[in-house]
Amino acid sequence: MNEPMLGQRRIAVFGAGYIGLVTGACFAKLGHDVVVRDIQKERVELLRSGGVPIHEDGLAPLIAENAGRLTFTLDAEEAVRNADVVYVCVDTPSTPSGDADLSRIWQVIETLRDARHLAAVVVKSTVPVGTGARVRAAMDRAGLRHVGYASNPEFTAEGHAVRDFMHPDRVVIGADDPETAKLVAQLHEGVDGPIAEMDVRSAEMVKLAANALLATKISFTNEIATICEATGADVEHVVRAVGLDHRLGPHFMRPGVGWGGSCFPKDSRALRALAGNAGYSFQLLTSVIEVNDLQPRRAIQRLKDELGGAFHNRTVALLGVAFKPGTDDVREAPSTIIASRLLSEGAAVRCWDPLVRRLDTAPWSSTTRCTTPLEAMTGADAAIIVTEWPELQDVAWDQAAALMARPLVFDGRNLLDPQRMASLGLTYMSVGRTTVRGSA
Repeated sequence: MNEPMLGQRRIAVFGAGYIGLVTGACFAKLGHDVVVRDIQKERVELLRSGGVPIHEDGLAPLIAENAGRLTFTLDAEEAVRNADVVYVCVDTPSTPSGDADLSRIWQVIETLRDARHLAAVVVKSTVPVGTGARVRAAMDRAGLRHVGYASNPEFTAEGHAVRDFMHPDRVVIGADDPETAKLVAQLHEGVDGPIAEMDVRSAEMVKLAANALLATKISFTNEIATICEATGADVEHVVRAVGLDHRLGPHFMRPGVGWGGSCFPKDSRALRALAGNAGYSFQLLTSVIEVNDLQPRRAIQRLKDELGGAFHNRTVALLGVAFKPGTDDVREAPSTIIASRLLSEGAAVRCWDPLVRRLDTAPWSSTTRCTTPLEAMTGADAAIIVTEWPELQDVAWDQAAALMARPLVFDGRNLLDPQRMASLGLTYMSVGRTTVRGSA
């Protein structure tokens, strides 16, 4: 491996998405010179002009504050030319088999064929266990045997990814030689969090295992919520008391209409596929995925039953499109399934979200976009809360009750107080709690 430089580094980040932009901006804040390369011309031009293509709390000012150490390019050769380290932050979407599509990673490695000046190549993208060995072999064939390789999986949550990068629970570094591990650790000097060093394969597994466990907690909570609905128990009381157990904790024990986003669905499927490819049937994870797939459909069926068994010629207000608050990301969001099901059953769908801007693809192109929750609910036969935006707690729900054709709300995130909603004249349905009916 080339001898690593001390102090400031020159880093090329491949990928200007949610991971790459946060990684690049945060490394620039730590004092490194960073070039971020992406293949989307419009995205690069926007970044060069001072814009930011995604919403992430604190990211736009961070990019602006570190503009002197942060540049953007479409040219892979330009990005790598003066770099000490290449960070691979490209997307690894699911294939039809559930495996991760690594084609973008191989494209990056191919561009490095003549980059013999590099000290290390670091993959931050989520990949199956064993990918590092294949990348290492590809680097060796490309004449980069002397260049170090490391896995440095990301554990940032959308909505507070900048905070998570700078103050992480842990920085996982997987490297099979101590020099590369030391180099990647040095890149993170100034980050407030412990470093966990290990071999490459273990680092790759940590990311998949962590997300699978978090997804399991959510699906388990939703299973308990379903039983609460059948027995009359209140899931909020149940999970609050369960979460007080120090062995379990309250985190990710929130009932709802299911998890989404770029990580949980993709990583769960990838780990299940990885197990299957190794000849093992990961039955627990299979059930976790099945429970989550059912959650938005259960919500639609319950709402349908409340409306007399049909959505035809009904208008439904869909409140929240992003897969979670604090982001404009709609990838694998439960809202997409809910909107699709409503439309397929003949409902007119009016949607509201404070951050999501582009809704020009199916199913959203068949919905009506509204600028406020009250506008979405005016004349609606029902409203369904899909994303727990805090703005929804401040809605004048008494006005909503008066404006709706039928004052019916399905709270898919248990964001609101049932008794207060009933006192305002609304029929209020939620997850794992008894339906209450308006008394105003």
